[in-house]
Amino acid sequence: MTTFSLRIRPHVQAELVTAREAEARGDLDAAFLHLERAHVLGQAATREHVRVHWHMLRFAWHHRRPGEALGQAWRIAAAAVFTGFGLVPAGNTGGADVSGFRRMEMADDLRRVIEAARA
Repeated sequence: MTTFSLRIRPHVQAELVTAREAEARGDLDAAFLHLERAHVLGQAATREHVRVHWHMLRFAWHHRRPGEALGQAWRIAAAAVFTGFGLVPAGNTGGADVSGFRRMEMADDLRRVIEAARA
């Protein structure tokens, strides 16, 4: 595991925990928002990238969102193959409603976390 992966993992995990808590409260919009934040944080580390897409797939399956589930299935494979080559668009939120190739603006707090993990 790279230094970046080790440093970013706790931040990704915190977003996944927050997503699970929101889901348990029935706040599905907030839950998916935190899954997207976890994606932005972890997308440069293959293990974290795949792990977040797995959580997104489980969320979609559990809440009967077939389009999202299908989108996550192919994203898991793509994340496993392309992340190591750096072929990920920065800031992409990872949901099936967004092209997997689209670069997106990143929230300032997430940018700071990523920059610190890379330093």
